[in-house]
Amino acid sequence: MPGPLSLPTLCRFLLLWAFAIFHKALGDTAPHPGPHYLLPPIHEVIHSRRGATATLPCVLGAPPPSYKVRWSKVEPGELRETPILITNGLQARGYGPLGGRARMRRGHRLDASLVIEGVRLEDEGRYRCELINGIEDESVALTLRLEGVVFPYQPSRGRYQFNYYEAKQACEEQDGRLATYAQLYQAWTEGLDWCNAGWLLEGSVRYPVLTARAPCGGPGRPGIRSYGPRDRKRDRYDAFCFTSMTAGHVFFVPGRLTLSEAHAACRRRGATVAKVGHLYAAWKFSGLDQCDGGWLADGSVRFPITSPRPRCGGLPDPGVRSFGFPRAQQAAFGTYCYSE
Repeated sequence: MPGPLSLPTLCRFLLLWAFAIFHKALGDTAPHPGPHYLLPPIHEVIHSRRGATATLPCVLGAPPPSYKVRWSKVEPGELRETPILITNGLQARGYGPLGGRARMRRGHRLDASLVIEGVRLEDEGRYRCELINGIEDESVALTLRLEGVVFPYQPSRGRYQFNYYEAKQACEEQDGRLATYAQLYQAWTEGLDWCNAGWLLEGSVRYPVLTARAPCGGPGRPGIRSYGPRDRKRDRYDAFCFTSMTAGHVFFVPGRLTLSEAHAACRRRGATVAKVGHLYAAWKFSGLDQCDGGWLADGSVRFPITSPRPRCGGLPDPGVRSFGFPRAQQAAFGTYCYSE
């Protein structure tokens, strides 16, 4: 067993402790090791939209004699990083699907910033710029955050039908991807109140509650209710999907159409029947307001409301209303078309 501390050792510990307390009392932080070559970013969160060009800053204060810079993406829910690009300051090599859309900014000789062109939904997340010099590696982390909208989704079969992988596929089929916890939290702060639990990208199952009530988890404080991590293959819930601004636009075609007639009506106009994500994006970013139910590509009937009013959904808040999944042969609705 180790023996008791000697008096000189004890004095050194007490001196370090007193030094840290002294700096804290002055409102100053005690000295700590930090990046030696990389400058800390001014903004750690970079905001962008789908289709835009985003720049993730990474700048050297001084270059070491020999070095490489490696950019990687930290995958949520997975203990791994995906390499994007490696450069030695003169040449750069991209890796994976993101590497083909990424390049170095090269604003000056100390600039190692990453430029991502044609930002996609899956690009949102945490990135790492790592300086490798063979002696003391260091890195800075940044977050790319997309402006978008979260929407709950369930299939025509009803609630709680998806395992994790089916929920992920369902969101992608509706021009979205599974939302992250951060995206769901922001949607909750903006008014999302939903009683059905849904999968998130990290593999957890949650639902947002603004007004606590008996059928929705019982009394308590508003917030994001959690079922915690679940079995991705066995457990079944709904999905919370995330989408962002689209390159095209959504428009309404009136009529009393069946689902097949809706597809034909959109084709005649050089368009396709809109997906659920298209309609939510048009509501969020273009202010689409239409008090008429219309067919969507998944067989559901919905309509977007930005200015709530009587006889137009009956709810006091803006949102996308749903008639569910009527019979495809029911000729009672118009359709929402999407054109790029």
